Amino acid sequence: MTVDMTHSIKLSIISRFTFFIVSLLLLPAVVQLDQVHGWQEKDAEAKKQREDEEYYELLRLFVDTLDQIDRNYVDNVSRRDLMEAAIEGMLKKLDPYSNYIPPSRLDQFKSGVENQFGGIGIRVTTENGKLEVITPLPNTPAYRAGLKPGDIITTIEGQATEGLEIADAVKLLKGKVGDPVKIVVLTPSTEESREVSVNRALVQVESTLGYKRNTDNDAWDYFVDSDSKIGYVQITSFGRNTAAELKDVMKKLKKADLNGLILDLRFNPGGLLTAAIEMCDLFISEGRIVSTEGRNIPKRVWDAKKAGTYEGFPMVVLVNRFSASASEILSACLQDHDRAIIVGERSFGKGSVQNIIELEGGQSALKITTAGYFRPSGKNIDKRTAEEGEEWGVSPNEGFAVQMNDELMATFRRYRRDLDILLNGADPIPDFLNQYAEFKDPQLEKAIEAIKGELSKDK
Repeated sequence: MTVDMTHSIKLSIISRFTFFIVSLLLLPAVVQLDQVHGWQEKDAEAKKQREDEEYYELLRLFVDTLDQIDRNYVDNVSRRDLMEAAIEGMLKKLDPYSNYIPPSRLDQFKSGVENQFGGIGIRVTTENGKLEVITPLPNTPAYRAGLKPGDIITTIEGQATEGLEIADAVKLLKGKVGDPVKIVVLTPSTEESREVSVNRALVQVESTLGYKRNTDNDAWDYFVDSDSKIGYVQITSFGRNTAAELKDVMKKLKKADLNGLILDLRFNPGGLLTAAIEMCDLFISEGRIVSTEGRNIPKRVWDAKKAGTYEGFPMVVLVNRFSASASEILSACLQDHDRAIIVGERSFGKGSVQNIIELEGGQSALKITTAGYFRPSGKNIDKRTAEEGEEWGVSPNEGFAVQMNDELMATFRRYRRDLDILLNGADPIPDFLNQYAEFKDPQLEKAIEAIKGELSKDK
């Protein structure tokens, strides 16, 4: 018993002594860690101070340069022009999608986002040196005034239009909602000329189009194959009203016993992220739609909801090398969820999100890339940031790639333009509308083939 107690006492003394020695050994390390932490804080503060000083020096360099040009350059240049050029120069260092919108272009930019503007509602061309009407837009002052394809607008507010640049002509036609504009219209088939006073209105540009116009009432025909009940919808942009337009079209198609749907996103440059998300949600009932992430932007994800989903029919999405941004969000989402077959060419590869920041109290704006977006699968879309060998964009499903050369694509654009035209009672039909009537769209034909292949599986 005594031996055991003595042994225990010895063990206790050894343990305490060992703990004391280890503590002495660790103490310098703890002190050293505290010192390192303190040094790191001081280094961080010093680094920030150096960066602030460098930033101040760069700003001084910029101000000095502006001052030297302002005082010494051979020609007088406005300070605003110099400042806007400097801003544009900075943005060129970033990416092709970040840009400055000066006061002179802000209204035009807003019109593009909103798909609306103050005008008479008309598409014109100056290809033959004269201001020729391609088509009036539906339910617009121009349409109600009886303007037809092929009409020549000879004067606008007394100003002759022959030789006038198209941008200048459009500027004359646009204006404040409610204000009248006087135009003289020549109808070549009858050689009749008439003066028309048209009150400008808020023109809403359609971004959801059908396959072709009905010749009797100018309404859209949304069936590319009425016997098989294959619907066709062309989305030209992703504006504020595009999702609502598509919902209205889908109601009509379902009521007409839709069996399959082709969404045409060719040449669609994109638009609003919110519009793309809403449209994805129309066709998938669950799962990831898209996610975004940026350097100073926390990761955001959007998932589909069951309510309002259109299911139970095959889908094809047409894309080409000009389908970008929101077009790629929609096509990638439907492809990753096996909801649609992608037909055509690999898309443009723009996987970035731009934020609009108002400047000068809303007189100008800055459009700057703040985040990148990713497919439901997590794969990258943006070709600019893709590493060598990495996938980017949205590629057609295997066996459904259909390339179109530049010549064929130009012919297709004219053919598609003619399908969009409102005749508005034109008689005879202008010759230019018959030039491409026999054109066969190889990508659309492949899409129809894909839909019919899917429908045959269900029989």
